[in-house]
Amino acid sequence: MTDRHMTSAELRARGHQMIDWVADYLDGVEELSVLSQVEPGWVTAQLPSNPPDKGESFDAVIADLDRIVLPGLTHWQSPRFFAYFPANTSGPSILGELAAAGLGVQGMLWATSPACTELETVVVDWVAQLLDLPERFRMGGPGGGVIQDSASSSALVALLAARDRARARGAALDDLVVYVSSQTHSSLVKGARIAAIPNLRTVEVDGSFAMWPGALAKAMDDDVAAGRVPAMVCGTVGTTASHAIDPLAAIGDLCHRHQAWFHVDAAHLGIAGMCREMAWVNHGLEHADSYNTNAHKWLFTNFDCSLMWVADRAPVLESLSILPDYLRNQATESGAVIDYRDWQVPLGRRFRALKLWMVMRHYGADGLRHHLREHLALAADLASRFEADPRFELAAPVPATLLCVRLAAGDEASRELLDAINQTGRAYLSHAVLDDRHVIRVSIGSTLTTRRHVDDLWSLFDKLA
Repeated sequence: MTDRHMTSAELRARGHQMIDWVADYLDGVEELSVLSQVEPGWVTAQLPSNPPDKGESFDAVIADLDRIVLPGLTHWQSPRFFAYFPANTSGPSILGELAAAGLGVQGMLWATSPACTELETVVVDWVAQLLDLPERFRMGGPGGGVIQDSASSSALVALLAARDRARARGAALDDLVVYVSSQTHSSLVKGARIAAIPNLRTVEVDGSFAMWPGALAKAMDDDVAAGRVPAMVCGTVGTTASHAIDPLAAIGDLCHRHQAWFHVDAAHLGIAGMCREMAWVNHGLEHADSYNTNAHKWLFTNFDCSLMWVADRAPVLESLSILPDYLRNQATESGAVIDYRDWQVPLGRRFRALKLWMVMRHYGADGLRHHLREHLALAADLASRFEADPRFELAAPVPATLLCVRLAAGDEASRELLDAINQTGRAYLSHAVLDDRHVIRVSIGSTLTTRRHVDDLWSLFDKLA
């Protein structure tokens, strides 16, 4: 029991203990049931209803990580986690997060920690180079990149900038329209609500579940004829349900014609563009105003670390910049620095760039591409097994690492198979609905996943189907 701060000597000792605990967890996570087996309220029942009056020993805290926390987790770092999307971490990312926590930086202004800002500007440019993004997204020109907390925040920033740019041209708020497809992530719907944009159009998709440009063109023309103003279109590279890829070039042309903001959500799949053979996923960004992909999905960097680039930062700054007197400083007023508080909704911001910088320095571009290609190969091999087995159907194309599988026997059989696999605790899968049919999603991309784990997953499908 203690009423004093932890000393540096205690921090050093307990830090070693904590790192050992995390390393042991990662070594043994594949043996744990991927999906938590506790009932609702179980974790709450293990905890006292009142906070402790006296400080407790750190040994007791560590013990309760094992006793209470681990049983209540669904293990996103398990190599047998195939649900939703990867939420990767890695050794250098963990250490980078530790360093950021120890430094305790509040990076709202360049002046509050120059390294926090300038490291971020360099790292986002590094990733832009590896993705071969258009030059106008680089920091040396009118655009540039920023690390947001999530793709949802990136979408909201784009919506706010699109809204205010349209209004600056004389459009009334009630006349603004945002266009999405039936497969666009729900964050765009929520973001439009927050931005108070009243008109949201859902555009038809084609047989591969990608936005249909013909339907988008008609919707935009109809709105213009009715006196409304196209404000923004969201194109997606790798939809959540099936990894569908919208035709960016065609959408960009329509946005250019109507002076609508073109936001590209590549939260999961965009990272694949680092591999030369997959660079096509990001083709067509010439007219894009903003682009987002998440390092915390498939770049071995733990949440939160969402990368956003804009072709012109001015509309973002005009929408989000507020400078009260207590934030004024010589560097900001000189115009020679970037204050990332103006690129996001909240004022405060963490030193997210540090962990991404450590990941990129540890793996190097070649190492990152190697692991991405490993996952791509595992997904292609698994897809070929499903295609060769008449019991299964692939319900959507497989451009990368997400497979949408169903049983030929129908929806109910597919639901039962999904439940049976998840109940084994040896894998965790999620589902989607495509063309009103229930499909099982298999997302390959966890840091620790190897061919052995994919082989084991196939064995579960084969045995339980």
